[in-house]
Amino acid sequence: MPFRMTEMVGCEFPLFAFSHCRDVVAAASRAGGFGVLGAVSYTPEQLEHELAWIDDNVEGKPYGVDVLIPEVQAVDNSVSADAIIAQIPAEYRDFTRNLLRECGIGDDTGAPQGGSQAPNTSLGQELLEVSFNHPVRLIANALGTAPPAMIEAGKKHGIPVAALVGAKEHALKQVEAGVDIIVAQGGEGGGHCGDVSTIILVPEVIEAIEQAGADIPVLAAGGIMNGRQMAGMMAMGAAGAWCGSVWLASPEAETSEVFRQKMVEAGSRDTIRSKHRTGKYSRQLRTAWHERWDAAGLPALPMPLMSLLAEPVLRAIDAAAVAGNPEARQLATYWVGQGLGLVNDQRGVGTIVQDFKTDFAAGFENLAANFD
Repeated sequence: MPFRMTEMVGCEFPLFAFSHCRDVVAAASRAGGFGVLGAVSYTPEQLEHELAWIDDNVEGKPYGVDVLIPEVQAVDNSVSADAIIAQIPAEYRDFTRNLLRECGIGDDTGAPQGGSQAPNTSLGQELLEVSFNHPVRLIANALGTAPPAMIEAGKKHGIPVAALVGAKEHALKQVEAGVDIIVAQGGEGGGHCGDVSTIILVPEVIEAIEQAGADIPVLAAGGIMNGRQMAGMMAMGAAGAWCGSVWLASPEAETSEVFRQKMVEAGSRDTIRSKHRTGKYSRQLRTAWHERWDAAGLPALPMPLMSLLAEPVLRAIDAAAVAGNPEARQLATYWVGQGLGLVNDQRGVGTIVQDFKTDFAAGFENLAANFD
């Protein structure tokens, strides 16, 4: 069955699999979906390595890259990373140090990591240049309006540019900026998300784009974990689905076995939108990590200070949890959407894509049956 998005990016089925793990990206594309590698944490050298691996393992199938270019990168080059880390209040350092000590983890294991170099404000552009040296079929920007340089580079290389939005107003700004694809992510989604539900946001964005006189496809995102949901979104006008959380319990995912078990055991009410990881609201598995911050009465630091403080601590917690530390297991968390209540096992990525196709067909059959 031909779909607008399959013709645009060359995949067989308009299921977009966002992941920070190259194994998930390659497996999803091989199965007929479209893998998208989240490259926010990579240096240009690391991204080159990851994309070369995907090229060798994707069997010629198409894939894309999500290159995060947030406003937070607009910092003064004269300020070193160490100087930024030095802005973290001693009270917050003491809190995380004591938390690790109480869990039986080394006092300085989760210390914020700095360096002598200033933050690289051109990193996003460098990642774009690396991406265009590979046969990518999509470039996405997940935070803020897609910058002119990204739009221009996409047009130069004939690659569509996608942008994630959480509100109708954001979608209209992206249309004005010149993006080719809108990903409307509802508040049910994992990671950074807004507070408008997917079932409201998707048709609202589609209608706003139509009223603006634009012809831009919209992918539905946020809490979509099976093909029936995908069919429902497409019945409302979406051109496909963009999914991230559904892959997190898969053996191929970057998540630990501890998190995968916790995810399968959790329900849809076991997530939380919290600033206590990056400094901006993002949906995560609710654990003792959030309870301890709330009990301490310490408000989240702004981005990027909160990330610089929290990420090393959470990595140390994950390692301890995997090693069998029960206190660390209670604290371990990761970004995940409310749809985790629909995940009951640790299926492989290829199986999930095939199940999506089957459920998608069943969903449309059910809809068509109502017109008999």
